[in-house]
Amino acid sequence: MRLKDALTRASAKLSAAHVPSPRLNAETLLMFTMGADRAYLYAHPECDLTADDLARYDAALSERARGVPAQYITGHQEFWGLDLIVGPAVLIPRPETEHVVETALHLLAEAELTAPKLLDVGTGSGAIALALAHELRQAAIHACDISPEALEIARANAARLELDSRIVFGESDLLDAYSGDTFDLIVSNPPYVAERDFDSIEAQVRRYEPHRAVFGGETGLDVYRRLIPEACDHLGAGGWLVMEIGAGMEEEIRALLTGWQEIGATADLQGITRVIAARR
Repeated sequence: MRLKDALTRASAKLSAAHVPSPRLNAETLLMFTMGADRAYLYAHPECDLTADDLARYDAALSERARGVPAQYITGHQEFWGLDLIVGPAVLIPRPETEHVVETALHLLAEAELTAPKLLDVGTGSGAIALALAHELRQAAIHACDISPEALEIARANAARLELDSRIVFGESDLLDAYSGDTFDLIVSNPPYVAERDFDSIEAQVRRYEPHRAVFGGETGLDVYRRLIPEACDHLGAGGWLVMEIGAGMEEEIRALLTGWQEIGATADLQGITRVIAARR
């Protein structure tokens, strides 16, 4: 079967299964199957796929059609220009989380710290910590997660990106393992989807992404209620806490930050507040 015909058939299959952006998904999975880039797909529409290629492509399409995220099929997701390994043990990094990195970099630049000490709480795939390590060559970066499986993926990503010597990973329930440690900046993308909203979120998130990394209790605030006071105890004077939050949560998070200074919010391109930063 010719490449262009395989793509047409795949797009139709994914469309019938109500997969969003069926053509994009079809191309992504074909690139994964063939080990090729998008330019190759467009430059060689008449190329014949081998029987093995077709079999592997059909298997990947079947997985996507039943709702498995494309990132879990390919095992990869880009974040901050870095190619990250992902799997069902970790949340798939989203573009909006890059606002956490942007905010952290801005605050550190204003503070003019030459060698800041940072902690990424709930690191998952390591996305935030790795992005910061990529940008801040003199920083001392720590990253933790409660999940050993997530930490295994984060460490693998650090090794692949040759940043493993720059980040110290540790298993910890929030900051439990950091008694006596202080940091200049703590960042986190906590689970913030409310359990009461379980039935309304995307099926592929509900069914395939790790529940503990997505849901933050009945109202979505459980982790913030623990994280904020723990972060206060582990920040040096004038240190910053930077957190991703869910849509519509800004007022509730601000209420939890009573006593903090210089509380600020960062919105995404749609005007939705995605990040809250506060100074100890």
